[in-house]
Amino acid sequence: MPTLVAVCRVHRLLPDPGSVGVTAIDKRPVAGPVGVRALGLYGDVQADRKDHGGADKALYAYAEEAARAWEDELGREVVPGLFGENLRTAGLDVDGAELGERWRVGGRVLLEVTMPRTPCATFGRRLGEQHWVRRFTERGLPGAYLRVLQRGSVTAGDAVEVVHRPGHGVSVAGFLADPARHAARVLALAEEGAVDVAADVLAVARRAAAQGSGEPAARGGGEAAARGSGEAAATITR
Repeated sequence: MPTLVAVCRVHRLLPDPGSVGVTAIDKRPVAGPVGVRALGLYGDVQADRKDHGGADKALYAYAEEAARAWEDELGREVVPGLFGENLRTAGLDVDGAELGERWRVGGRVLLEVTMPRTPCATFGRRLGEQHWVRRFTERGLPGAYLRVLQRGSVTAGDAVEVVHRPGHGVSVAGFLADPARHAARVLALAEEGAVDVAADVLAVARRAAAQGSGEPAARGGGEAAARGSGEAAATITR
């Protein structure tokens, strides 16, 4: 059964030359149970709260298998928390998870997949890799943001069970790679109420659909365009 390899939260805020001045992408594994609340792990923080956190990005999960793939490419260890993830999993297809998929963790906590992680310049500076934003996006291993449906606590070694898979076929990796391809389906799911589609995902889907039809897309409300296949929407950040 899939398991949690590590539960990570911020160790300290690090200086960063970006507009905020610091970054919280210094997550490290913690021992023992950690509380899971509506906005994330107890004791965790985000440096840029305009683009980070919130109920739809309460937690970030990354797969051990994806981390190993990056190790082969980067030539260094990708330890739990290095990518800013809160949950490092093993045996779970995180990147193939569908929007609205639900995971039971440790028997009590219930999480719902909301969107892929889109890399930002801060992430690139933290990793110190050339062209990191483009490379991470194109690699197709974004990890998944999660909302908390049932609170509780989690600890390394907990079982992770997929208790609901919607079956619509829109995975986090697929949506990040080509939002235009999935826009109509995502909008239909939202209209039908079949999935509680995150506002950021809806914004991207609407923009992609409008661009595909040649109609002008409404701006404002924090929406950002998906600039072609394989490029990330600016609203789905960090």
